Amino acid sequence: MTKQPEQRWKAVVERDPRADGGFVFAVKTTGVFCRPSCRSRAPLRRNVEFFDAPALAERAGYRACKRCTPTDDSRDETVRTACRLLEGDDAVEAVAREVGFSPYHFQRWFKQRLGVTPGQWRRGLRAQAARDSLSTSARVTDVVYDAGYSSSSRFYEGVAKELGMAPSSARRGAPGETISWDLVTTSLGPVLLAWTGRGVCHVTFEGTEGELRERFHRATLRRVVRGPWTAKVKSVIEGTPAAMPVDLRGTAFQVRVWTALREISRGQTRSYSQVARALRKEGSARAVATACASNQVAVLVPCHRVVREGGELAGYRWGLSRKASLLERERQTLRPGRQT
Repeated sequence: MTKQPEQRWKAVVERDPRADGGFVFAVKTTGVFCRPSCRSRAPLRRNVEFFDAPALAERAGYRACKRCTPTDDSRDETVRTACRLLEGDDAVEAVAREVGFSPYHFQRWFKQRLGVTPGQWRRGLRAQAARDSLSTSARVTDVVYDAGYSSSSRFYEGVAKELGMAPSSARRGAPGETISWDLVTTSLGPVLLAWTGRGVCHVTFEGTEGELRERFHRATLRRVVRGPWTAKVKSVIEGTPAAMPVDLRGTAFQVRVWTALREISRGQTRSYSQVARALRKEGSARAVATACASNQVAVLVPCHRVVREGGELAGYRWGLSRKASLLERERQTLRPGRQT
């Protein structure tokens, strides 16, 4: 797990169980330290400090949380073992027995810990392996069975569903596609934006050309100073609405979430649970939060409008102060009786 404080804070905000075992966080106002996945009420960022191990937190005078028991290493090891076994060919029922659960309780336990079912986890791994192979293989058919699919039809269905694109598109890695980019100076910091013929595909605060090349590694990138969308993107960041197309690139579920976010009116907010219900995915608030965290088209896909239950700000990859500023600007520029 990264030692960068903001990456660790992001894991705490999202209650990411995959971060458990990598560090613990301690709350100065309570004197308690917890796992990143602890379900207790989230503290304020200014009251939190991080430790690489529970023993270091105890040495600093903090006591272990009784709810998430961060000193119990067996919980982390069980998750790691289950994930390792699911990477193989064993049936889910066999994996459940191996880690000491009945099949029914294993399903519930695994989803509670990771936010997805064992089957979804395995399909995601399989689709990821397929995408990695597609980027280097000359033929799509060469990776069908290597990726663990029993037939080409299942392969096409699985990759399209999990990755949000056809296998051939994943294999090509966008060769021959030209992506233009520009840097914009805004009151919230420098912004990197990029666009294709279909619309804006990338907007990140403090982004770099290297970041863009990593994401679109086989496309042709060109710098365009003051391009067609530069002024409009800056306008939106400064609080004035401006319409422009977006070119969303992600898994099928991510695109559904991002599309739903664009339907939230300016100056308004929704909770992760409300977004999940709008998608008819009750109980998928954590998956919605993960999709928000994966958003790479800041502001135009307004993940800053998604908050915790009760309205508390949380989970913005570019910093909570920016999130608060964006929301405040939107509210200030709304005229009475009109929303856009």
